[in-house]
Amino acid sequence: MTSGADPGAGSPAPRSADVARVAGVSRKTVSRVLNNEPYVSDEARRRVLAAAEELGYRLNNAARALASGRTRSIGVVSLGTAGYGTASLLVHIEQAVRDAGYALRVVNTPDGDPDGIAAALESLLDQGVDGIVVSEPIVEGKVRVRLDVPVCFLGAPPAFPASRTVTVGVGAHDLARAATEHLLDLGHATVHHLAGPRRWYATKDRIEGWRAALAARGAHEPPLLNGDWSPASGYAAGRALASDRSVTAVFASGDEMAIGLIHALREAGRRVPEDISVVGFDGNPVFAYVSPPLTTARQPLEAAAAEGIRLLVHAIERPDADLPPASDPPVELVVRGSTAPPPSHRR
Repeated sequence: MTSGADPGAGSPAPRSADVARVAGVSRKTVSRVLNNEPYVSDEARRRVLAAAEELGYRLNNAARALASGRTRSIGVVSLGTAGYGTASLLVHIEQAVRDAGYALRVVNTPDGDPDGIAAALESLLDQGVDGIVVSEPIVEGKVRVRLDVPVCFLGAPPAFPASRTVTVGVGAHDLARAATEHLLDLGHATVHHLAGPRRWYATKDRIEGWRAALAARGAHEPPLLNGDWSPASGYAAGRALASDRSVTAVFASGDEMAIGLIHALREAGRRVPEDISVVGFDGNPVFAYVSPPLTTARQPLEAAAAEGIRLLVHAIERPDADLPPASDPPVELVVRGSTAPPPSHRR
């Protein structure tokens, strides 16, 4: 095959050995160039990139990116957890990054450790990413780092300085308010709240939305309960609430806590929704198939990820241009069988 051959239908896909032959360098040099490694002369780098482009080598997008001084990669700092919300958000970030023509680099962090977050950011910078998404829901203490690449904070306020900062929310405050208003609209005098861990930004947003809904209706604010997102913590809260016959409605800050809560209530002889209505938060589709099917505030994770990556890519590719306005996240309450009017409103 000559250097000008067309790798069309029926032809084998070009390999790194073909790029090396056309460029007149070793395969190791090709690997170093396409992985943006040091110790390669400018002339060798130019020949490898030209050969990769000419042959249509499968990494030609990366080659063009390297030629322009960018890796066309975006890094993500994420809490290492298998929880539905965190894991789903990461999946949607990956899809949005890929749709934008970038590669993804992910570094998980310890639980809210500022030093761990700083180390994760340094690791991504060492990989030459063009921008960073921070999907870390906990930051305790000062993160001692300043970044010279754009940073998108998803679902949390900025925690450290960067060359350009993009902040995209997931609408947790409005979703929590909608969940609480749904229960009040059904006729419940007030709504108890099972919150998440106090250190999480999401917990604070959901508490504020719950409180805002109660205040707007002049409803009494019951004492707050805190869980840890697990069904076990929801179960413990359910046991604590089951003996209080004045409790007719509970908004749980996570679907898994809501399921544990319902299990404890039913064990104690409290029917859901006949005696107590329960609303969850997240929108995990699995809980449409429990008994009763769970009413939940569905987080717009896909929309938030797409919006965050859209703005981040704009900041990367047009560093001197103003950022376009961010779209408001949708508010979606999925009403199922775990909510109903209180016993006093039924015959």
